[in-house]
Amino acid sequence: MPDAPVLTVAAALITDDQGRYLLVRKRGTTAFMQAGGKLEPGERPDAALVREVAEELALRVQLTDLRPLGVRHAPAANEPGHRITAHVFAVENVQGTAVPSAEIEEALWVDREQAAVLPLAPLTAQLLGLD
Repeated sequence: MPDAPVLTVAAALITDDQGRYLLVRKRGTTAFMQAGGKLEPGERPDAALVREVAEELALRVQLTDLRPLGVRHAPAANEPGHRITAHVFAVENVQGTAVPSAEIEEALWVDREQAAVLPLAPLTAQLLGLD
């Protein structure tokens, strides 16, 4: 899909002290993925991620809690014919309990083996080494 439209997003690889990953599923979809979302015009990826995690999961994340993992490219899970360019950040210190909000229908903590049996977005499978 070299000529596919590209969506630019920020994605959080959120882990807890047990090494589990926080994955989310948007309403009306089947694929689990990282929390995050599209950048607003002029918004920095790290600021977008802090905003999206608060909006989608009611979790508080500070900019200083983000560790950049680079930019990844993958087919979009929920926009057929599109690709994503994802600014990925590791997040190991979230404050609060994940409460699915906005367009998020489900949020769950899983280890790598549990994630392997879920329908995963291409980026998520790539980040967890399950692609």
